[in-house]
Amino acid sequence: MLPMFGQSIEDHLETMPTRDPYTILGVPKSADAAAIKKAFRAKARAAHPDSNPDDPKAEDRFKEVNRAYEILGDAEKRARFDRGEIDADGNEKAAAFTGARHGRAYSAHGGGARGFSFEDIFGDNEAFSDMLRGGNMGGGRGGFQTRGANVSYTLRVGFVDAVAGTTKRVALTNGKTLDVRIPPGTESGQTLRLKSQGMPGANGGAAGDALIEIQVQDHPHFSRQGNDILLNLPVTLKEAVLGAKVPVPTPHGTVTLSVPKGSSSGKVLRLRGKGVPGKTAGDLLVTLMVALPENDPALAAFAEAWTPADPTDPRKDLG
Repeated sequence: MLPMFGQSIEDHLETMPTRDPYTILGVPKSADAAAIKKAFRAKARAAHPDSNPDDPKAEDRFKEVNRAYEILGDAEKRARFDRGEIDADGNEKAAAFTGARHGRAYSAHGGGARGFSFEDIFGDNEAFSDMLRGGNMGGGRGGFQTRGANVSYTLRVGFVDAVAGTTKRVALTNGKTLDVRIPPGTESGQTLRLKSQGMPGANGGAAGDALIEIQVQDHPHFSRQGNDILLNLPVTLKEAVLGAKVPVPTPHGTVTLSVPKGSSSGKVLRLRGKGVPGKTAGDLLVTLMVALPENDPALAAFAEAWTPADPTDPRKDLG
């Protein structure tokens, strides 16, 4: 309804209170842009008319959520709202909005200085565009052409396969079986997106995506530190004392490592480029672990008769 003669726009707006956009989206005023966007998507999905076919008020709630995001999802509008310069509908507050003071006229058709339209609510809304990708307001239940929901999966991958890259076959809920390429160097928590392999859309809308979260399994010998791979390598006492060339497993195959003479347990040797592949390949860091035989009388007899040339206490720095 238009304001009556003698009423200002402010008077008319006071009779039609709009809920605070922070309250509508359920976020605190300290929320960052990512939290606001996440809350909006959840609220929009829950309030969407196609998700509530028997609720006549669903569309109003859906529009309310979009109005709130139109304010909070735009950094400039949000700042102006927080400063009290605009209201929850994006309208200028107080005298600054009065048509007479700005020489603006309001028509009997609901138009005004702002040129408010349905497009104002939804036109610059990224999430709504995702939901109505290529859609329109005509036809179908509720008239919405809606994008299908994404479907999430978890895929377990062996440590070596994740480092070197592999292909895994995945059975999707839509009945399809696909071979999914796991790129070299994949880490736990990374998500692969398969376009249009999620739930089908409504009223001709596009299908959602399949989101595959990778979980890399632990390895009995290898561990990862950034792009480097760590390995504890057992060596014999003879190999450690006299030096030797020993085979070493890597995620890319077995290589030969030269153990220097007089190596102690804990000595770290680096095999360059044998870690995680990438623009800058990581290294394989090999920690030597001297392994003594459990029962060797000859070694015991040698140790009893042996007098070290350097009697330095190896624990002197421990205090």
